[in-house]
Amino acid sequence: MDIRQITPRYFVAPQIEPGDMESLRAQGITRILCNRPDAEVPPSHQAAAMREAAEAAGIAFAEQPLTHQTMTPDVIANNRALGVDTNDTVLAYCASGTRSTIAWALGQAGEMDSDAIIEAARQGGYDLENMRPMLGQSYS
Repeated sequence: MDIRQITPRYFVAPQIEPGDMESLRAQGITRILCNRPDAEVPPSHQAAAMREAAEAAGIAFAEQPLTHQTMTPDVIANNRALGVDTNDTVLAYCASGTRSTIAWALGQAGEMDSDAIIEAARQGGYDLENMRPMLGQSYS
């Protein structure tokens, strides 16, 4: 697994496996946030299968499928409510972790300084410098 820390309680990753859940729980993850649309993955990795595996391991599961086209203010606000705004330690995943990081960043716009957002993403391995103009204003 390629888990990348964005904040002390928010992590992102590329696609995870149903069999990863016990290890994720052992690493302190208490909520999985699926940002990957079912159309992108085989049935074994669709949200229902991932939810079943997470819940069997005692991990809460939420889903907010994202595409770059669907990252509207309402969707970003919902994604934040399902992840950052919880008291959980969250692992958000998508194909590469990029969409999950972008959604996190947009959800923090107007709440955090844009330099801090970009630096947190950079520390996780994601370059969001091109989003600087958007991160200086509230998106959600």
